[in-house]
Amino acid sequence: MTVRIGVIGTGAIGRDHARRIEKVLQGGRIVALSDVNAASAEAVRADIAPDARVFASGEELIAAPEVDAVLVTSWGATHEQYVLAALKAGKPCFCEKPLATTAEGAKRIVDAEVALGSRLVQVGFMRRYDAGYVALKKVVDSEIGAPLMVHAAHRNPTVPEQYVTPMAIHDTLIHEIDVLRWLLNDEYVSAQVVFPRVSSHSHSQLRDPQIILLETKKGVRIDVEVFVNCRYGYDIQCQVVGEEGLANLPEPMSIVMRKDARQQNAILTDWKDRFIASYDVELQDFLKAAANGTASGPSSWDGYVAAISSDACVKAQETGEIVPISLPERPALYN
Repeated sequence: MTVRIGVIGTGAIGRDHARRIEKVLQGGRIVALSDVNAASAEAVRADIAPDARVFASGEELIAAPEVDAVLVTSWGATHEQYVLAALKAGKPCFCEKPLATTAEGAKRIVDAEVALGSRLVQVGFMRRYDAGYVALKKVVDSEIGAPLMVHAAHRNPTVPEQYVTPMAIHDTLIHEIDVLRWLLNDEYVSAQVVFPRVSSHSHSQLRDPQIILLETKKGVRIDVEVFVNCRYGYDIQCQVVGEEGLANLPEPMSIVMRKDARQQNAILTDWKDRFIASYDVELQDFLKAAANGTASGPSSWDGYVAAISSDACVKAQETGEIVPISLPERPALYN
C-alpha cells in the first residue's frame, strides 16, 4: 500500500521530509501541502511533489479524503491544533518536536488519543533511530550491568542572537530528555541546573554553557553539558557508566589523517548531517505503521513526559533549586 501523505509546514524540515518520502523512502507519496506562506508550499510542489495539491489551511488538508496520513512540520505553536485535528479525523500523524509548546497542550493530545483507543501519533525524536544510540542501548541493556551514571554533552558551534537561556532546554536538551529515558528505560524524578563561567561568545540573554543534573527513579545520576557556542563543531557525547563497565556513544564515521606533522579527523558542524540517516529510518517506520492505520516509535506520552521534564528544567534554571519531576500514571495505551 502507498500511504498518501499531507505535509503541513513546508519550511526546511518539512521540505526535507517531503524529499525523503518522494525520493528516498518506500511506501509513501506526497499528495497535499500546506503552509502559512503559500509560496513555500508551491515551491515544494514544483521542486519535489508536482502532483500534490496545495491547501489554504492545515485543517483543510487533514480533512481531504485523498490524505491518508499527516506530517506536522509547522511552527511549534501550531502543532497541538493540527495533531488534535488529525486525531479527530482518525488519521496517523507524524509530529516534529515539540508535540505541543506546553505540558497542558501535550496532555490534551494524550487524552484525545486515549479516548480514541488507538495510537495514531509518532513524535519526531529521531535519536532513537540513530545507529549509534541503537548500538549503545544494546550494550547498556545487556553488557555493562545496571547503569549508575550518565555523562552527556550537547554542543553547537554557535547559535543566533534570538536563542535565549530557556531554549537550551526546550530546543536543545529536549533531545537528551527523550533519548536518555529510552536508553535507560527509566523516568526522571528531579532536575537541577548549574551555570559555569559564561563564555565570552555568548550574549546578554543567554547563559552559556550550562549543566543539567537529572536523577532517575532507579537512582541513576545524569549530567548533561549544554554548550551552544563551543565554536569547534556540532558534538554529541554520551557515556553510560554501569556496575560492570562503561559504554560510549560511537563517534560519527570519519577519516583519520596524518598530515603536516598532525593526526586529525573532521568534526561535523551541522546537526542535519550528524543525524541525517536517522531521519530516513524514523520516517520509514512511520510509513510502515501508517499503512496499517496506526503509529509506532516515540508516542504522544513520550512527548508529554518530555514537556513535563523540560518545564521542570526551565524552573530549575530560574530558581537554582532542585526541582521535583512528578509524572501522572501512564495510560495503558502506551504500555
